[in-house]
Amino acid sequence: MSHARPDRERGAGDAGDTGKARAGEPLAGESIAVVGAGFGGLSAAAYLADAGAEVTVLERNAHPGGYAGRIERDGFRIDTGPSWYLMPEVFDRFFEQFGRETEEFYELTALDPLYDVYWKDGDHARMPPDREGQKALFEGYETGAGDRLDDYLADAAEAYELGMDRFVYPSRSRLRDMLDIDVVRSARALPKLRTMDNYVGSYFDHPKLRQIAEYKLVFLGGSPYNTPAIYTLMSHVDMNLGVYHPTGGIASVIDGMVELATDLGVTLHTDTPVTAIEPADGATDGSPAFDVATDGHGVDRFDRVVANAAPTHVEADLLPDGLIDREAYWDSRTYAPSAFLLYFGVEGEIPELEHHSLVLPTDWKPHFETIFDDPGWPEDPAYYVHVPSETDETVAPDGHEAVFLLVPLAPGLDDDPETRERFRELVLDDLAATTGVDFRDRIVLEESACVSTFADRFNAPQGTALALSHTLKQTGPLRPAHRAPGVDGLYYVGAYTNPGIGMPMCLLSGEHASEAVIEDATSDGMLPPVVPTSTR
Repeated sequence: MSHARPDRERGAGDAGDTGKARAGEPLAGESIAVVGAGFGGLSAAAYLADAGAEVTVLERNAHPGGYAGRIERDGFRIDTGPSWYLMPEVFDRFFEQFGRETEEFYELTALDPLYDVYWKDGDHARMPPDREGQKALFEGYETGAGDRLDDYLADAAEAYELGMDRFVYPSRSRLRDMLDIDVVRSARALPKLRTMDNYVGSYFDHPKLRQIAEYKLVFLGGSPYNTPAIYTLMSHVDMNLGVYHPTGGIASVIDGMVELATDLGVTLHTDTPVTAIEPADGATDGSPAFDVATDGHGVDRFDRVVANAAPTHVEADLLPDGLIDREAYWDSRTYAPSAFLLYFGVEGEIPELEHHSLVLPTDWKPHFETIFDDPGWPEDPAYYVHVPSETDETVAPDGHEAVFLLVPLAPGLDDDPETRERFRELVLDDLAATTGVDFRDRIVLEESACVSTFADRFNAPQGTALALSHTLKQTGPLRPAHRAPGVDGLYYVGAYTNPGIGMPMCLLSGEHASEAVIEDATSDGMLPPVVPTSTR
């Protein structure tokens, strides 16, 4: 079955939110450049091609995926960026929009346990996937906490449903979009505008239970002390919906998105860094046009440009000087953490570690202070260890393990080689002391990344590893809009925009950015009617 265009045969889909196709091809005749092949860029490319546009993706690196890259050497396949596969329904919904199924592109394994937690006082907890096991775990730390967990997760589920159905799936990237009756009906969510730590504390007193409930905020580039409690929804995401692993790692999801986009007619150029985006003069019908220059490939003209790159880089380095002057705006933003990352291929097994493990000090506030309040290298870091070979035999050769270790850091730190080496030893010493695992004499492959890596490889401001933090002032429509200010035909997609950080959010950002393009491109400024595929 062909899925190249919406006017061709499509598989029957849900008449609700999934499996839809727009009538006709509203972008027929439009040529669009997508700058960057991360999750947001590939998602936008697929939606734009499905709407009839001629789409060219320009990726500066050798492989698509952006942060979601892969080290592939000596039989190892190690993800370099995101490693938690959460919210599987968002990925399913994405592929179903094009009449496809996730299973066509990669296989998923539900993790059991979801993750382990090691505290530096010698305590160890294992998070089971079932509610009764979770309640028993919580009850073991605090009398009555098991029953309160039911209430907390019910509250988290409501926050998730409110957030997804009324704020995330619909595109609400402008303040006027919030003046909607659905948003007004969601006023009961207002108490969740206080901090996460304050809100979680109303359910659980034990600091370790609060850490379990709050650790997911690192995925959003925030801390329990600066992120609104609406993000209790993240507890629903892992403890109710589950944690999964795609065979081959997260880069396999990128492989699937590239395959889909190619089937839809998208052209992808890797090793093609964009060096300039110049609004073109002389468009005959008054519509926007851009001359896009790439290193070694000359200049091509496109009707519109969707940038899956840091807006700071686009505005300061790619557009003509002064066309968008938001230096003061960007300087005032709170950037999400950077990270110190270690990637290892290890000879022999590491049976002590599960697929996901968190290593936490009993008091993690000093580490968060070194990220957001007084930037510096933490003396007692909290960190994450990923051993995907515990689940997936394709990521390491026989008799070996693949290991990924991540320490959140303040963006903008100086990460000279001496500092990185000192910190490497500190973290590996800590891992050995806390978990009993010391594989330093068995390392057969090692690479690393840090603040300067993200700044150099991805033009990330201050070397952030995530984008803008999800503080209250940088949530929802208070994040940068998809439409670039003052430049018709230029759009932003990805983690800097609404709805925010994370693979699922970037998938949805691509959908929202494409809707903005279609709205602007259609003569009456309205989206064409959307009809279920079952009626086509």
